[in-house]
Amino acid sequence: MNENVFPNIDTEEIERQYFLRALRPDYDTVVIPDWLKRSERFLQNHQGTLDLAYGNAERNHLDFFPAPIENNNGDFVLYIHGGYWQRGDKSVYSFLAEGFLERGISVALINYPMCPNIAFSKIANHVQQAVKWLWEQADDLGFNRDKLNVMGHSAGAHLTVEMLQSDWTSIGLPANIIRSGIALSGLYDLEPLLQCSENERLKLDMDEVNSASPMKQNPDSLAPLLLGYGMNEPPDMHRQSIQYFDTFKDKSSRMECLAIPDADHFDVVNVLGDENSDLFEQTLSFIV
Repeated sequence: MNENVFPNIDTEEIERQYFLRALRPDYDTVVIPDWLKRSERFLQNHQGTLDLAYGNAERNHLDFFPAPIENNNGDFVLYIHGGYWQRGDKSVYSFLAEGFLERGISVALINYPMCPNIAFSKIANHVQQAVKWLWEQADDLGFNRDKLNVMGHSAGAHLTVEMLQSDWTSIGLPANIIRSGIALSGLYDLEPLLQCSENERLKLDMDEVNSASPMKQNPDSLAPLLLGYGMNEPPDMHRQSIQYFDTFKDKSSRMECLAIPDADHFDVVNVLGDENSDLFEQTLSFIV
């Protein structure tokens, strides 16, 4: 595969590869309803605290699910949902918590302000606020703040990597508050989006692309990071993860890039929720 796909494809092909919902005609009729049904079933069988406020903005809320007392080992993971930074809700993805809870890992899922109601480059600040709040509330919530991991899919993967590249000392926290990251089907080079219709609501320009693309940053070091992408995703989505891995693997004590077989962009979420999958096991190996 040519890892430098983006410079060699025209606007029409960028639209085809990056307007991901068009590649799944059943996205609204099957994919999302299935995730909602699974999440509703999960909520019926698990105790949690919904809509905890981590800030003052309308979408500064998270759901927290503690691991059962009998096997709670203090591990914790924060899940950041996707939706091209402009749609989506934490409630759709509650079902993903189940497998982690069974293994003694507490889980939080967050909402965050989205475009066009907020400038793209400001979204990461709200996610940082959520991480800071969780770190400060760890004792009350019942997890070990030294075992704080961050995980996300699609836009959430981008925000996960942004958290790993954040300067936490600038907001009064230790530099290495994140133990590991799991970033699935992420976008780390935002420049192709300038030529995609999804940018109508994102309103990205080149300056913001340069400042908000993890690929265009230069972190001194990175926490352990698992990158993953679906083999059935468009080629330039492959390139996003592969190029990030090739560029920054030497900045981390452990970085892996996993090609997920028989999965498109949305199937990756289902694979993560499958406790028998290699992706789930690999994710566990980074969290615990």
